[in-house]
Amino acid sequence: MDIKTCNSLEETRIEIDKLDGKIVELIAARNAYVKQLAHFKNSVEEIKAEDRITDVISRARAKAIELDLSPNLINELFIRMIDEMVDSEVAEFKNAKNF
Repeated sequence: MDIKTCNSLEETRIEIDKLDGKIVELIAARNAYVKQLAHFKNSVEEIKAEDRITDVISRARAKAIELDLSPNLINELFIRMIDEMVDSEVAEFKNAKNF
């Protein structure tokens, strides 16, 4: 991962703002894929796949450690994100199945 060396507070904040925008775009893309998942599942219980959630969080924590980032921070972020996206997927599932 290449990090630009900044020469001022303003320049550093600009780079952070750029990253924040990219993070939001990536989360939106992830959510779009999650909504697609709803069309391949047969029940709400299948959506709430605890084994899959555990696996995703485990991989994210490992990546955080690899990047010298707090795995606890990533754990909390992913739990929150996944909880919201599961709700989104359930809503998409119910709309697709006309519940």
